[in-house]
Amino acid sequence: MSSILGRIFRVTTFGESHGRAVGAVVEGCPAGIHLVPADIQAQLDRRRPGQSEATSPRSEADRVQILSGVEGDVTLGTPIALLVWNEDRRPSEYEGIRDIPRPSHADYTYRVKYGVQARSGGGRASGRETVGRVAAGAIAEKILRERYGVEVVAWVSRVGSVTAPQPDRCRITREQVDATEIRCPDREAAAAMLELVREVKRAGDSIGGIVSCVCRGVPAGWGEPVFGKLEALLAQAMLSIPAARGFDIGSGFEAASMRGSEHNDPFVRKGERLGTATNFSGGIQGGISNGEEIYFRVAFKPPASISLPQKTADYEGRERELKLKGRHDPCIVPRAVPVVEAMAALVLADAAMLQETRRRGSAP
Repeated sequence: MSSILGRIFRVTTFGESHGRAVGAVVEGCPAGIHLVPADIQAQLDRRRPGQSEATSPRSEADRVQILSGVEGDVTLGTPIALLVWNEDRRPSEYEGIRDIPRPSHADYTYRVKYGVQARSGGGRASGRETVGRVAAGAIAEKILRERYGVEVVAWVSRVGSVTAPQPDRCRITREQVDATEIRCPDREAAAAMLELVREVKRAGDSIGGIVSCVCRGVPAGWGEPVFGKLEALLAQAMLSIPAARGFDIGSGFEAASMRGSEHNDPFVRKGERLGTATNFSGGIQGGISNGEEIYFRVAFKPPASISLPQKTADYEGRERELKLKGRHDPCIVPRAVPVVEAMAALVLADAAMLQETRRRGSAP
């Protein structure tokens, strides 16, 4: 069950880093939606490796195939199977390290849990698994955009110590985000970020960063009280992304240094609806969307695969020195942008459908 996300709009991902293929099965997608591979491919193209010097040089076209659930370019309401072949597999690069758990990878923990582990790459713990998430998320985005008018845009706001100025969350677009290789809409900050990535790459090292995200047009009422809080579901989704290490929403950790008189969001009239003058809540109160923009940040650690020699131990406890080969990202955040968008869309699409069932009096 750990590879399944959602209650009504349900997604199951499958595949390993150097297996034959990766993908997803989407259940709960409404019938009658126009869906073609191009609707999905755009986001997969933003996620795939080999885009720039800031990403892994692994060469994958990541062309999606829709195997079921669609006929005549229209969804049938039945499970949609999405498949992407792994074309640039190189398991031989892992031959010499099968007996050594790589530092900060999941080799050791997978072996302890299952008694076996993928013989090459990170298996299910690899970032390659996110192909299925992004493919499914593209379908969720289409539903959100066409049925509810919801937009989801993410961008790189920090790499290492380089932080970009806050953009206008009301107007930022994916075109602005993709205008720079590092996917930061501020060109000056983007240039500094890219230079830092080049520096750590030359040194055989890696660097972490932060991806920010805004969800615009979310109506009030999505999300469930207590254990189904919308921010809790978003946090779970974001922290399930490989290399994610932190999540905050709205004012986030800054709230700890504020007073209630500063942090409270007063209600005001906004056209035909009630809204808030400020948005320290990040668009969610009591676990339920309030109609304001939902915005949050996700912190990513430095990729664990580096080419510098590392002191470690093998599975017998003997001291070893490990120097990894292979093709790895010096910084994961540029490719994490569409993954963050996908996970936000999956959570919101499920919340939207759950709210629809409540209105019909059939909520689970």
